[in-house]
Amino acid sequence: MKTIKLSCAHALFKFLIAQKTIINGKKVPLFPGAFGIYGHGNVACLGQAMEEFQDELPGYRGHHEQNMALTGVAYARAMRRKQIFIATSSVGPGATNMITAAAVALSNRLPLLLLPGDTFASRFPDPVLQQVENFSNPAETQNDSFKSVSRYFDRITRPEQILSSLPQALQVMLDPADCGPATISLSQDVQGEAFEYPEIFFEEKIHIIRRVHPDPRQLKEAAEKLKLSKQPIIIAGGGVLYAEAEKELSDFAKKHNIPVTPTVMGIGCMTKDDPYYIGAIGCLGEGSSNSLSKDTDLALAIGTKLGDFTTGSWSNFQNEDFKLVSINTARFDVTKHLATPVISDAKIGLLELSKALGDWRAPNNWYERSIEERKKWDSYVEKQSGPTNQELPSYAHAVGAVYRNADPSDIVVTAAGGLVGEVVQIWKPKELNTFETEWGFSCMGYEISGALGIKMAKPDQDVVVFVGDGSYLLHNSDIYSSVLYDKKLIIVVCDNGGHMVINRLQLAKGGKEYLCNLKEARATNLQFVDFEAHAKSMGANGETVTSTSELEAAFKRAKKSEKTYVISIKTHGYEWLDGTAFWESPTLEVHSTAENKQAYEEFLAGKKGQRKGV
Repeated sequence: MKTIKLSCAHALFKFLIAQKTIINGKKVPLFPGAFGIYGHGNVACLGQAMEEFQDELPGYRGHHEQNMALTGVAYARAMRRKQIFIATSSVGPGATNMITAAAVALSNRLPLLLLPGDTFASRFPDPVLQQVENFSNPAETQNDSFKSVSRYFDRITRPEQILSSLPQALQVMLDPADCGPATISLSQDVQGEAFEYPEIFFEEKIHIIRRVHPDPRQLKEAAEKLKLSKQPIIIAGGGVLYAEAEKELSDFAKKHNIPVTPTVMGIGCMTKDDPYYIGAIGCLGEGSSNSLSKDTDLALAIGTKLGDFTTGSWSNFQNEDFKLVSINTARFDVTKHLATPVISDAKIGLLELSKALGDWRAPNNWYERSIEERKKWDSYVEKQSGPTNQELPSYAHAVGAVYRNADPSDIVVTAAGGLVGEVVQIWKPKELNTFETEWGFSCMGYEISGALGIKMAKPDQDVVVFVGDGSYLLHNSDIYSSVLYDKKLIIVVCDNGGHMVINRLQLAKGGKEYLCNLKEARATNLQFVDFEAHAKSMGANGETVTSTSELEAAFKRAKKSEKTYVISIKTHGYEWLDGTAFWESPTLEVHSTAENKQAYEEFLAGKKGQRKGV
């Protein structure tokens, strides 16, 4: 067998460059790029290899390890898991900064390759700079923290170990059932050590994501359950998008006369004009879908992990005869709450289930009700998000102003906080795949970093970011990245003076305003941020507006801008669209105030509607 002598770092990148995939009939790199922040744990060896291979695998400078990894997560989502970004950091805090991003990738079932530096395998210099020592386990380092948030973890302590580790990591990241982040922790000394690697290890390989086909017996049982249903709904999750099953979903709904209620992560799988699109379901969702869910006798869940914000903490399904059928590639997700499981890719599962159902259609009176529910709720949302002259517009007013002026191809991005619920209800997709939020981990700070990744994946579409002042202050350095790499974003900062959605929860649970609201933050020198000036200091364009009419005009200017454009608007901190689903959150049983008592009574009333684990 022919071999080639390489350092471990060079062999690692040479292998990654040899991995290809097919997108739109064209062969492209499986790994299109790598973000890096260098330190002593990765600059000398890994960093040099990246520089030497930059023509085949371009590198991008990060400004915070969490941010750059979040950008990689969003890129993978926008590319429907067909391409994987790399993020490398030094040992120590650089590495642990990426743990949150790994959790985002794991929660959202998205691939990401993390290459943190680690301590020395030889242990001669121990304890090294930035090493966290476990007194009872010298082999354990801070990078072991990645184990709980990685689908695959390995620590490379000899250069030849990548021969087995890298292919395993790839298979995990490309597996639709187990997809998630892979962490390859690289001992500093081993990065520079050499080995005679077999040349076959570096031969080009084309990877195609496999499609899981359903078991005929599971299909038959699921079809039998559906045929007994009189009031079914479809819950469409992110798995529909990952499987590129948008057409199959629409065709299935139309053929079998079933209304579709997407999860937050599934929005974008249908357009607002599809006659079977009823609106998002759950705590952030619309009254139309939540009204149907409370009466449905069967939910067909497709590609969703059925989180509490989708199910209303399992209180959204109150029909005594309710049944659950689930299509999912992941065994862990497909069997939740005693669902009738169909372990399958969403596209193949829908096609095969439709064949098993034949000409069966759900009763038309149920579909007609769904249309009436949609019309009623759409009317409410349009009124609440329409033009206004009030002194402080609400989040809904701000989102509505931008939505009315957005092109059909504009992609909206948001995450965490109160904006998600408003955007979910207002920004009904005019085109498929134009809604790219993050709700699997609800990560503050994802908004701008994630938008950068989506823009890198979809450079020909405008990417519109809605971010609150709280998330903006948490992570904003990718405004600078977007300017450096000519990845224009349109960022709307809705400044309501603090973490006001949690302030809302604080009050709803009978508490008093404390810390969340900036005015109640015990600040001895209360000031508010000039977001326009801050954005301009990082090279972006920016302006501040005071009304929705000014916001609409500013958005039009932003559309014409050649670089990132930040628009800041003061918004109301106490006005929100109505919530129509219960969400279980901690509530005091021993009451300090009358408000506590009322909150606890509402809490108990909500729990009465919960399904008890089945």
